[in-house]
Amino acid sequence: MNGVKATGLRRIINAAGYSWCGLKTAWKGEAAFRQELFLLVVLLPLACVLGENGVEWALLIGVCLIVLMTELLNSAIEAVVDRIGPEHHPLAGAAKDIGSAAVLIALMLVVLVWGLVLFDHYA
Repeated sequence: MNGVKATGLRRIINAAGYSWCGLKTAWKGEAAFRQELFLLVVLLPLACVLGENGVEWALLIGVCLIVLMTELLNSAIEAVVDRIGPEHHPLAGAAKDIGSAAVLIALMLVVLVWGLVLFDHYA
């Protein structure tokens, strides 16, 4: 577009295309993303059955989506760090470890929310 930034509908279409490319890249290159997506596919129907109202459905499904979002961000951090160079640097290791810790906390949130909702139903 001759250096002119897209606006309006064209910008939204472009952004959707970039997002789709990001999802495809994560699917192809990130085993953890595929595993967590499989977890969502398993838990999504369970959430619809076990949740009794919109709030519970939002909580049960939302925390699963948070895991995917966190994994995508972690993968992006790892890609940038790896792009900078293969040599070990304490800050590069810290960035990767912190991204991984964010995914762990998101997974803990899934366990917490699902556990509390199920406990509330069956206790």
